[in-house]
Amino acid sequence: MNPKELIDHYNDAWNAHDVDTIVSMHAPNMVFHNHSAGERVQGDAVGPHIAQIFRNWPDIHFRGRRLYVGEDFVVSEWTATATRDGTRIEWDGIDVFPIAGGKIERKDVYSGFGAAREIG
Repeated sequence: MNPKELIDHYNDAWNAHDVDTIVSMHAPNMVFHNHSAGERVQGDAVGPHIAQIFRNWPDIHFRGRRLYVGEDFVVSEWTATATRDGTRIEWDGIDVFPIAGGKIERKDVYSGFGAAREIG
């Protein structure tokens, strides 16, 4: 699977809230670092961390805006939607993915959650 196909499949798994599939695409010592939220987990802690994101945001969904693909990396621009306190919101972000051996080594998240917009 090339890097674009890997991230397309990964993004589909995120939108399906399929933690097992997400984790299966990670390298063994994968780092998930949400710089905006100040959250960093690694290795076996990544799956439970992602599962908690889905528990906190049961209707979270990501829409891709742009994808920049290199031989061993992908940068993904996205817009997330979710419900907070009964109000639909959206915010933009960027994920940076170094890839090796067909697996995601890191996910560095830079999010504009602090500037979330109400969408009705």
